[in-house]
Amino acid sequence: MSPLKKIGAFTAALTAAFAAAYGVGSAVAPVDGGSRREAAHASMADGDGHAEQGSDAAHTPGGLQVSESGYTLDLGTASLPAGTRTTLRFVVRDAEGAPVTAYRTEHGKQLHLIVASRELTAYRHLHPTRAADGTWSTPVELPGAGGYRVFADFTPAAAREGLTLGSDLAVTGSYAAHALPAPANTATVDGYTVRLDGTLTPGRESDLTFSVFRAGRPVTTLQPYLGAYGHLVALRSGDLAYLHVHPHEEAEGTGISGPEVAFAATAPSPGTYRLFLDFRVGDRVHTAAFTATATGHGH
Repeated sequence: MSPLKKIGAFTAALTAAFAAAYGVGSAVAPVDGGSRREAAHASMADGDGHAEQGSDAAHTPGGLQVSESGYTLDLGTASLPAGTRTTLRFVVRDAEGAPVTAYRTEHGKQLHLIVASRELTAYRHLHPTRAADGTWSTPVELPGAGGYRVFADFTPAAAREGLTLGSDLAVTGSYAAHALPAPANTATVDGYTVRLDGTLTPGRESDLTFSVFRAGRPVTTLQPYLGAYGHLVALRSGDLAYLHVHPHEEAEGTGISGPEVAFAATAPSPGTYRLFLDFRVGDRVHTAAFTATATGHGH
């Protein structure tokens, strides 16, 4: 495919993503395939779901930049077909352009990969494998066409602090717009009902507690997952800023607990956010999604 055709194809997929974000039309429209390498740009970020960032990044959320502190997310797979299980590949490069091959383990993994649609209605939390040359890869199947954002959450062995880098991904196929679900304090997934207590406050850490029920009864058999009884990712609607979230208590050993899982989260601004809670029961991970609104002023 010629460079001009590649640019045109990616533009089609990106246009579909913008149409979804603004709710323009509900008809199904074609999205053409294409590829693009996102240009690196420097920007500081303040937080992610696994490691706190430095003080120089105190005002910009994570995940909005492809490069930070000398590290760049090089997404080798710029587009994927919708509804097809395929392989996503990428490399994290240092300031010299060399692949990073040494990482610290954070929450049981060297790197956490989040893939979310721009509409925040599709979400995947993945743990890719790394080859000796530094290339990360993971199988993934994404449900619908449109614009997606890929977040790599990691701490290089040579760095003092964790990073969350983001890059755009086009998913090709027949596109249909999906509205962001209305805010609610309950969500149902795989026969479980999860209740959210607490609210996001802009500029201030807020307590969020999730309680898991099944058939109306509290679930007290939650299993540790990534070092806690639950894992929470929060994304801001619009730009998909990646919020700093951490659990109140770490899980120990292979014990069980529940029904509550508590976190502290900081919303950088007023607005609408999408919360994705991963919890583990019966050796299976379930994901409950919530829409939440941050209002008022923190201090």
